[in-house]
Amino acid sequence: MDFGWTREQLELRDAMRKFALKELKDDIINRDKKEEFSRDLWEKCARMGIQGLPFPEEYGGSNADILTTVLAMEGLGYGCKDAGLLFSINAQMWSIQMPILRFGSNTQKNKYLPKLCNGQWIGAHGMTEPDSGSDSFSLSTSARLDGDHYILNGTKTFVTNAPVADVFVIFATIDKRKGFMGVTGFIVEKGFYGFQISKRIEKMGLKTSPMAELIFEDCKVPVENRLGREGGGAAIFNDSMEWERSCILACNLGAMEKQLETCIKYAKERKQFNKPIGKCQSVANKLADMKVRIDTARLILYKVAWMKKTQGQAVMDAAIAKLYLSESWIKSCLDAIQIHGGYGYTAEYELERSLRDSVGGTLYSGTSEIQRNIIARHLGL
Repeated sequence: MDFGWTREQLELRDAMRKFALKELKDDIINRDKKEEFSRDLWEKCARMGIQGLPFPEEYGGSNADILTTVLAMEGLGYGCKDAGLLFSINAQMWSIQMPILRFGSNTQKNKYLPKLCNGQWIGAHGMTEPDSGSDSFSLSTSARLDGDHYILNGTKTFVTNAPVADVFVIFATIDKRKGFMGVTGFIVEKGFYGFQISKRIEKMGLKTSPMAELIFEDCKVPVENRLGREGGGAAIFNDSMEWERSCILACNLGAMEKQLETCIKYAKERKQFNKPIGKCQSVANKLADMKVRIDTARLILYKVAWMKKTQGQAVMDAAIAKLYLSESWIKSCLDAIQIHGGYGYTAEYELERSLRDSVGGTLYSGTSEIQRNIIARHLGL
C-alpha cells in the first residue's frame, strides 16, 4: 500500500480545510437547536465540487479516485462543524449517486447525476422500513408491473434528506416469496403520483440533517426508472453500502483531528493545582488515547480506500473501517468532554453536540453489530 500523497492531493485536502473553515462557518449551535438544514451551505459545497468529487467529468464531477476523495473529505471534516450537513452530503454521494453511476442506464445517469453533482437536486435513499432494519431484505414495500409503470406500495423510514430531497433511490420487492432475489431498485422523483413525504423525524444528533418517512400508495414509477434489472436490488444495495461504509466516516476523521488540537490547547491553557491540566497524567493519557485512535483510524480508512481503488471490492475492510471509526469517534468525544470538565458539558463549547452526532455512526449504514457479523463471516465463522 502506497500512501505517498502527491502535491496536488495534499493541496486539495488543504483547500477543503480552508474552504470549510471560511465558507461553512455559521451559527451551528442555533441551527442545531432548530434542526435546520442549510441549503445555502449545501450549494456552497456543490460549487466547491464536493458532491461531484469521485464522479466522471461528463456528469459534472471531478473524476477523483477514492483515495483522493477520502483525503478531501477528511479535510472537509476538519474545518466544518456542521456534522449533519456532511452526513447528508455523504449519504447522497454513496447511496444515491454511486448506485446510479454504477447500475443506472445512460439515460438515468445523464438525467440525474449532473443535477446531484451541481447541488441543484438533493437525493435520498429508502431501504429501511418500520419492520425491517438490520434484516433489510425482509422489506415489505412491493412493486407490481402494470403496463409501462411499476406500482409501489409501502412505507420507508429513517430516510436521510427526505424532507428536502428531489429524487430517491428506493428498494421494493417484486415477489416477497423470492426473498432477496425479489428486491429491485427504483428511482423515484418527488412529484410522482402516489408518493408523499410523511412526518419529519426528530433525532438525538445530526439534527441539521433532515429525516422523514416516505409513503407509497399506488405510486406510479415509469419502467425506465427501474434501477438495474428486476431482482438486482440486493446487489445494488450491498454495493452502495460497501462504498458508504468505506467513505462516509472520512469527515469524522478530520473532525477527530480538529477535536484533538482543541483539547491539547485547552489542556495547556487550563490550570488547576498551579499547573496546566495537561501535566496531570489522567488528562495526558486521554489525549494520548485520542491520538492513537486517530492514527489507527487513518490507516484503516486509507487501507480500505486503497483496496477499493486497486481491487474493486473490500467488504470486510469496509466493515472494519465503519466499525472502528464510528466507535473511536464516540470514545474521543467522551474523552474531550471529560478533559474540559463542566465546560465540556455545555452547549457553548460544542463538544456535547459532537457526542450526540457521533452516536449515529454506530447505527447508520449498518449497526456496529452488523459490521461485526460481516467481519466474522469473512473470517469463516
